Amino acid sequence: MGVCCCIFLSCGKHVNKRISLGVVSGWAEGEAMTLVAQEALNRAGYHVVLQKAAPNLLFASMDNGDTDAYMDVWLPKTHGDKVARFSKIHSTGIIYEGALLGLVVPDYVTINSIDELNKHKNQFGGRMIGIERGSGIAAATDRVLTEYNLDYVQLNSSTVAMISELQKAVREKRWIIVTGWKPHWMFARFDLKFLKDPKQVYGEAERIEAYVREGLDKEFPEVYGFFQQISFDDETMSDLLAKMEESKNQKETAKQWVDEHQDLVNTWFRKQKK
Repeated sequence: MGVCCCIFLSCGKHVNKRISLGVVSGWAEGEAMTLVAQEALNRAGYHVVLQKAAPNLLFASMDNGDTDAYMDVWLPKTHGDKVARFSKIHSTGIIYEGALLGLVVPDYVTINSIDELNKHKNQFGGRMIGIERGSGIAAATDRVLTEYNLDYVQLNSSTVAMISELQKAVREKRWIIVTGWKPHWMFARFDLKFLKDPKQVYGEAERIEAYVREGLDKEFPEVYGFFQQISFDDETMSDLLAKMEESKNQKETAKQWVDEHQDLVNTWFRKQKK
């Protein structure tokens, strides 16, 4: 009986330090940052679980108190309208600055602007390869089609499928348009460029922020402070994404990355900002 009680209390203590992090499968920067955060918080004594879902569902889950944090919120444009619908979530700060999204083509494609696309419809097959419906970039691309009066269709599938299509086209030197974003390892793997967006439908450079549920600062002040402090500059983000893309076991890669960047990770555990 004493052994059973001991096990129960031990498990209860573990569950009481349970933190759930939202993540979108296939979004390279979000998955990489979240795995690093999971490893860092696990080492600090928390039991971190990942909740995989689309952004809209993660925002709703945080608003309901079921998910504690989500680290891949693009603002002000991509996710701005989405987060505004929820009153019980808020930002803890900027994780990465200078993020971009838009229409991406291989560097060998000879056009440079979205307003040139209709003239080259046949070369592109009249299609753009997009990612999941419900994503901010899919909605923005719908607006691009309307604003530029483009005679194209957006074919939506998974992020993994989009990358696969891009890789095949580059290998065959075919013209292709994908909906893409930076930071992403595909810019290191392939020679790519964003098409200029004269009407600024996609907006200018964005920032990536962490969002948390209401009450996290009171229940887990150290975790709340962690999300206030965590950030990546271009060098550390590029290093992380490159290693994750090459990895056969991303959880192990996250552990190695934390080991190699322990001084940086330690700064993420400073006291909570007032």
